[in-house]
Amino acid sequence: MDTATAAIKAQGALVRGAMRLGPRAQVKLAGGTPVELDGQTLDPGLQLLLKLMEMAPQPRMETLTAEQARAGVTASRELIASPVIEMGAVQDTSIAGADGPLKARLYVPKECLGATSPLLVFYHGGGFVIGDLESHDAPCRVLAEHSGCRVLAVDYRLAPEHPYPAASDDALAAFRDAVARAAEFGADPERIAVGGDSAGGHLATVTAQSALADGGPAPAFQLLIYPVCDFAEKYPSYHLFSEGFFLTEAQMDWFGRLYLPEGSDLEAPTASPLKAGPLAGLAPAHIITAGFDPLRDEGEAYAAKLKADGVDVTLRRHPSLIHGFLNFSAVNRTAHDAVCEMAGVLRAALGA
Repeated sequence: MDTATAAIKAQGALVRGAMRLGPRAQVKLAGGTPVELDGQTLDPGLQLLLKLMEMAPQPRMETLTAEQARAGVTASRELIASPVIEMGAVQDTSIAGADGPLKARLYVPKECLGATSPLLVFYHGGGFVIGDLESHDAPCRVLAEHSGCRVLAVDYRLAPEHPYPAASDDALAAFRDAVARAAEFGADPERIAVGGDSAGGHLATVTAQSALADGGPAPAFQLLIYPVCDFAEKYPSYHLFSEGFFLTEAQMDWFGRLYLPEGSDLEAPTASPLKAGPLAGLAPAHIITAGFDPLRDEGEAYAAKLKADGVDVTLRRHPSLIHGFLNFSAVNRTAHDAVCEMAGVLRAALGA
């Protein structure tokens, strides 16, 4: 084991130990005063986690190249690593993209072995620039385990090597291929949902809208976890939580520059789903937001739009959580409970 790997493993052990402390001890170690903003109180464990991140500073993501940012994210996974949830089966496979096959991974919970089940086509977060099958392996296992659904994670193309609209084109192509190959994946073709976190939530949203527009096979449900919904406009939460709560405004600006070529129409629904026209007939959706997240308000604005358009939509804000909590569920009880809750919503919606 090299020195850098050993240091990250040691930091990971420190983080996991800190997350096992009681709330009072966590707040004390994080500075002694609970963080309160916009009528919300930050989860004590996440307050301490953010403090520990601050104490072990890394270069700001927006100062890095995409390759450097990806390497940093890969190296930091050990900080929040967790015991692997055993599935009934995990299969590395491929799925159609818009310009050729993409890597994908199928998760089959034990309760689904030997039986047809619903399927969630999942798109990972990462600002359209970072993230892959490994970055979201643990969350996909939790979602599969607690939803009783198969989960098919899609490794869509990333920017800046493949700028907009490559990712959204891949997302739609992958969904269509999943429907066509439902029997191969052990899935009920009438119960295939789309979902994802952050940028992945955006891709799920665009996929559902595109399916509605072209009249092709449509998802049965949308699970949208703190989705990116609007590149054309910044909402109040962008400024309230612009710094200090994991995702920053500067990072979002950097992601946007890398993903959207200069001159892109930011009002186009494939760039800003919130700017779409009437969406009556869109698949039912469950939208999850985090209280301390720059993206909170645009996700909630999208929920309001869907409701106004007559779409069956539910909104759940987790007021004490931060952006990215899906990936922190292994070390934070509040985040874990939130992920289990959304999995339960998926189970109920698809009749798993």
